[in-house]
Amino acid sequence: TLCPQELRSGCFWRAVLAEATATLILVGTVLGASVAPAPLAPALAGGLVAGALACTLGAPQANPALTLALLCTRKLGALRGTAGILAQCAGAVLASAAARLALPDGVGLVTRVTAVGTAGQALAWETFATFQLALAAFASSEQAAPLAPLALGSAVAAGALAAGPLSGGSMNPARSLGPAIVTGVWDHHWVSWSIPRVGMG
Repeated sequence: TLCPQELRSGCFWRAVLAEATATLILVGTVLGASVAPAPLAPALAGGLVAGALACTLGAPQANPALTLALLCTRKLGALRGTAGILAQCAGAVLASAAARLALPDGVGLVTRVTAVGTAGQALAWETFATFQLALAAFASSEQAAPLAPLALGSAVAAGALAAGPLSGGSMNPARSLGPAIVTGVWDHHWVSWSIPRVGMG
């Protein structure tokens, strides 16, 4: 049929809304913390909010890279996965638009390849950071450990700190897409969307 049964499910739409809301909160929190001059602030903010979201919204991915990983391993259906990625990107764009209006001019919203290394090095570290995040997310979901939110939040913070000096430490294509759309700055944006293909595929 033209309208799959899944689209009539309230559970389906609640999951999609959770992805949009979680990504909006995650991206908004990280962008707000980016006002601080030190890279530690956004890394800690991302880790803390990821752990909190895992406790409050039923562990949404809030990250197209993680959703694509679930799709590739057939732990998530194609329709739900596609809708989730679209919701994540929409949430990231809304958060980025709000951040651009609310934050002072000159705040770096866009993740970029830094002058410290090359685009290839940035891709390598983004892939590594995203892989360890996916490993923590998969292990936490399968074992249902009581400390799963702490593990997930720690992986987000650790990855951001490790990859941040070279690539901005996004580990999340939606987090990079939102600011790029809002600001029109697309420098080395392909690095963020190569992560799922290289690190998850």
